[in-house]
Amino acid sequence: MLKLLNTELFLNYLKPTLIFILAGLCEIGGGYLVWLWIRENKSVGIGILGFIILGVYGLVATWQPANFAKTYATYGGIFIVMSLAWAWKFDNYIPNKFDLIGVLIIFFAPR
Repeated sequence: MLKLLNTELFLNYLKPTLIFILAGLCEIGGGYLVWLWIRENKSVGIGILGFIILGVYGLVATWQPANFAKTYATYGGIFIVMSLAWAWKFDNYIPNKFDLIGVLIIFFAPR
């Protein structure tokens, strides 16, 4: 019984969460590398790597079991949170109260 619960927990909650995180890392990380190439005058190799990672993002998103609309709507909220975390870590951007309020509205607004 416990093994069944663990398998069900993984398939229903942990696996989709890990896929969303991987997708976010690919999209944000790939976009960041392209940004560095264009805006920070880094090498073209950095830009090419960014484009490849962005392509991987498109593939990773298809691994979700839900349909396209549900997957991308859910991912939108996760993307916002991950983007703020990325900006905080890599650009020393500290989210302000409006950033945080927006995140709270997305996650906790009644459906």
